[in-house]
Amino acid sequence: MNDIERAASCFKDGFNCSQSVLSTYGTKFGLSRETSLRIASGFGGGMGRMGKTCGAVTGAFIVIGLRYGGAEAGAGEAKEETYRAIGEFAKRFASRNGSIMCRELIDCDISTPEGYALAKERNVFETICTKLIRDAAEILEEMI
Repeated sequence: MNDIERAASCFKDGFNCSQSVLSTYGTKFGLSRETSLRIASGFGGGMGRMGKTCGAVTGAFIVIGLRYGGAEAGAGEAKEETYRAIGEFAKRFASRNGSIMCRELIDCDISTPEGYALAKERNVFETICTKLIRDAAEILEEMI
């Protein structure tokens, strides 16, 4: 199984979108799978199910930070490279999907009980979200 399918499989196993991306790629940069799953646990559903930035995107942003980010104060070059890569990722993801915002991507407001129920009724988690995880993983593969 390749990493793209591993990320999608992780989501199908019950982890959120951010956990699925970070746990697949974070291990390549020194994070354990368990630590990756814990770090990303609050980012699913567009930041704690608020419908904001897609969890697959935030998981990818963390991976990009692991890849390009600096660990010393004043690491301006690393910061700029990280911001550039984040912008590039967001541009590619939005180009494929029209947005990076969960609420817009799934056309439901899952921050409300009614919206969450509607999303489940429409099966968006199994269909749309799985595709978004694959897209995030494919873009990461190209970038890292």
